[in-house]
Amino acid sequence: MKYLIDFTALAFLYAFVFLKKWKSRGRDVLLVNTLMYIYLSFVLYFTLMPIIVELPFILNHPYTPMNMVPFIDVMMERGDFVKQVVLNVVMTMPFGFLFPLTRKKSAGFFITAFFCFVMSLGIELLQPLIGGFRSSDVTDLITNVIGGMLGYVLYVLFKPVTIRILDHMKRKT
Repeated sequence: MKYLIDFTALAFLYAFVFLKKWKSRGRDVLLVNTLMYIYLSFVLYFTLMPIIVELPFILNHPYTPMNMVPFIDVMMERGDFVKQVVLNVVMTMPFGFLFPLTRKKSAGFFITAFFCFVMSLGIELLQPLIGGFRSSDVTDLITNVIGGMLGYVLYVLFKPVTIRILDHMKRKT
């Protein structure tokens, strides 16, 4: 039920703020921006949700500072460190692929990596505040940015095909 409130808010935000604006710019823009919106919604689901029901309790627990020792779990072989590293890389690969497609001006490698860093930093700073049971880690930040950079490499590799598909959609409008 807690998640339903967040997803309902995201659905209303999409329907009443973004949908009309994106639709007016063409089917290609609508598709790419909608894919990015769905992707970011799932990132929120896996990293921060539930958010809305937790807001009143945001200051009811101590803030745990970010672990600033990179890859300490890997070095000390704690928990499922390999799974965590792989999931963090995979989680942000779609960002690196979709972000350049959502921009009116072209977004290069460093711009995409920077925005991936900003998104990941925001998540890592908010995680300990929401619910009080999450922690933030510099390793997550590093692996998220690596995932965004790998996603950008995939974007460059598949750019001719992607642009052709989007152009085809644009001509059908």
